[in-house]
Amino acid sequence: MLKVSHLTKTFGGVNAVQDISFEAPEGLVQAVIGPNGAGKTTLFNLISGIYAPTFGSIQFRGEEVAGLAPDKLARRGLSRTFQNLQICMNLGAVENVMIGAHLQLNSSLLAGLFRWPGVGAADRAYRERAIEWMEFVGCEAYVGANANAMPYGALKRLEIARALAAEPKMLLLDEPAAGLNPTETKEVETLIALIAARGVSVVLVEHDMKLVMSVSDRVLVLDYGRKLAEGTPEEIRVNRDVIAAYLGGEMAEA
Repeated sequence: MLKVSHLTKTFGGVNAVQDISFEAPEGLVQAVIGPNGAGKTTLFNLISGIYAPTFGSIQFRGEEVAGLAPDKLARRGLSRTFQNLQICMNLGAVENVMIGAHLQLNSSLLAGLFRWPGVGAADRAYRERAIEWMEFVGCEAYVGANANAMPYGALKRLEIARALAAEPKMLLLDEPAAGLNPTETKEVETLIALIAARGVSVVLVEHDMKLVMSVSDRVLVLDYGRKLAEGTPEEIRVNRDVIAAYLGGEMAEA
């Protein structure tokens, strides 16, 4: 589904990401972890088209996509969420989810001006679909609410619903449990498993190690912009280099 080869990104002489290679198989959950400043978000921004790589290759579903704009990647089936909420607080919850379906909607100026019958019918259909996605992520209680009236934990799931409304083949989740309490984190963990069960491949950046080890099929560990380790959660849990990166060399020895 996703193949990253020798990916490098330099900012003013600083290598934020250095020669990273990994693959994310179809239908699985691939986690990316590492200490603060390890390059996780930079890697996500490269994969999702926000940054263009300095060097390296990104193949999505067999096609080279390095440097493609986010909208072009979305049309190819790659969607993402952000660590910091990107919610339109002046819109209703359902309208926020409908934004994610804009690729399927008729955005023709003429169609909108003359209110062609098909446009209204499509809008109603996608509104119903947006409500279904809200129910899927556990936000059904907020169907009639404005986004600015929703609690933080629900807004995190609402953003996932909006990303899913684009009907992606792969979903990039950037710290979906950040700022959540244990109950909300468990809800997100369950949701990620449900998304993968629907056949959507997931690449996950997350600091909550309990969530990562519970829901991931594969784990990639970054440190100072380089790949430190890769393997199953069981292999990563006992990797001495990973323990040292998080806790220090002496703790790793202990």
